[in-house]
Amino acid sequence: MTPSSIVPESPERAELRASVTKLVAAYGHPYFVARSRAHEQPTALWSELGAAGFLGVHLPEAYGGGGGTLGDLSVVVEAASAAGCPLLMTVISPAICGTIIAQHGSEELKSRWLPGIADGSLKMAFAITEPDAGSNSHEITTTAHPDGDGGWRLRGTKYWTSGIDEADAVLVVARSGSAQPGSSGRKPLSLFVVPTDSPGLSWQHLEAALVQPEHQFTVFLDDVAVGPETLIGDDGAGLRQVFAGLNPERITAASISNGLSLYALDKATRYAGERAVWKGVPIGAHQGVAHPLAECYIAVAQARLLTARAAELFDEGSDAAEASNIAKFAAADSSLRTLDQAMQTHGGNGLALEYGLSDYWFLARMLKTAPVSREMVLNFVAQHSLGLPASY
Repeated sequence: MTPSSIVPESPERAELRASVTKLVAAYGHPYFVARSRAHEQPTALWSELGAAGFLGVHLPEAYGGGGGTLGDLSVVVEAASAAGCPLLMTVISPAICGTIIAQHGSEELKSRWLPGIADGSLKMAFAITEPDAGSNSHEITTTAHPDGDGGWRLRGTKYWTSGIDEADAVLVVARSGSAQPGSSGRKPLSLFVVPTDSPGLSWQHLEAALVQPEHQFTVFLDDVAVGPETLIGDDGAGLRQVFAGLNPERITAASISNGLSLYALDKATRYAGERAVWKGVPIGAHQGVAHPLAECYIAVAQARLLTARAAELFDEGSDAAEASNIAKFAAADSSLRTLDQAMQTHGGNGLALEYGLSDYWFLARMLKTAPVSREMVLNFVAQHSLGLPASY
């Protein structure tokens, strides 16, 4: 379905959306699900997106990107999802890793990684979550110890790391053994770009109910040696650098959710407008069917407005944390509700794989929990928006 004009969009953005939609629709739901169920990467689609300049639309032109904005990437991600291909790797490689390297990486790191991230020939995973830390980055225990030659040795375990099996490198968040402890007594964080063929780096697949090409892993860093060139920015400044990627993460995750909502609404409204059960009247003529779908439409319009505003704030260099968190919260909630209502509109057919809805249910559900859980968003809003005491 055509996204509501209530969300402002320049002619250039509208053209970008139409181009992405046309490219991805040629693959669509059948391709996405076939690759997901076969545990295969969507290589053909990813390569086309990269070659067309869509994956790196927000990255600097000097490093192979399009010189655009995060708002542009948000359109790309939403349009791909609305066309039936919600690619989680777009959130991880271009949005998180690409943005962090573009903003804080050395010239060497930018030249080495950004062109490949932009054209899709390279992918980068992101390892921050740990088994005993969860969403609390303050409890990260993975360490980076100086090796005496300017490099580091990384030791620790990461959890729910997506797509590392298809990545050329992983951006690892670790505690720096060479930096001075902060006021909390903990060593500060540093970020390292670790090639996935590094000795001592291994991973184990996590079985999950998700139907998507990207799979999840527990990652083990067993005395992994990395050189000084792998450090992003300044040693011990990792927390600030991480947040350069977390707002883009939330915004593009919201874009996936919004795209799924548009996809599900399109399926549901078409079905409700054609399906006739009683007296030849389409079921969409009944308020019991129409009103819930109208409410879903309103919810996704609100979420899309929030997402567009969050991207706008980020692109102008303003504090986008509140808007990004709220957008992700609203988009994830409306997406799951919309997908569920679309399935309900289809009745028993909503569970039939041929109708292309049930495959996305666990993905929509996952987006309520990751990349940031709704509870952590509520913690953020309570503390930073309402001024209430911190709860953790």
